[in-house]
Amino acid sequence: MRGLNLGALPVPIELQSTQTIGAILGETALRAGLFAGLAGFAVLSVFMILWYRLPGLVAVFALVIYVVLMLALFKLIPVVLTAAGIAAFILSVGLAVDANILIAERIKEELAAGKKAESAIREGFARAWLAIRDSNFAHIIAAVILFWFGTSLIKGFALVFGIGVLVSMLSAITISRTFLLALGINAEKPFGRFLLKSGFTSR
Repeated sequence: MRGLNLGALPVPIELQSTQTIGAILGETALRAGLFAGLAGFAVLSVFMILWYRLPGLVAVFALVIYVVLMLALFKLIPVVLTAAGIAAFILSVGLAVDANILIAERIKEELAAGKKAESAIREGFARAWLAIRDSNFAHIIAAVILFWFGTSLIKGFALVFGIGVLVSMLSAITISRTFLLALGINAEKPFGRFLLKSGFTSR
């Protein structure tokens, strides 16, 4: 009040009423954010598996590991998950999904060029890495700027987002690649080629 009255306002400000917002509102917002994130993850997982088949299933496993790693980091640092932090976390999950989609599309292109499964997977990851690296570095720069110049709320968002971008980049490149290569799918067989392609048909 005193600070406002000392400003350049043409009329004095008088306190008419006050209202206190308890912790329940913040708890409700956190629960709503967590529910939205889980629901979105479930729908996304179903789509990834139906459309991208085996790479989609591997991507879902990689995303689960990514979430576990993020929660472990939040516990170690530690990071308090506010509503802004949950939003940043969900956004970083979206970036991890985007990286896995890019990888799956590159693998499909290599298979269409006639390469074997292992070669297609390796080349697909190598081609996707450049785009994933550039995109994530741009996001990291944005997170650093937000953390440096932002308010406390923005800094919380930027911190969670920056950590999420780094972990998502590593999980997409290392975990997904390891799983796909370990499965040893033979793309020369019809079923193996079906698993590595995408779409709702058997093409």
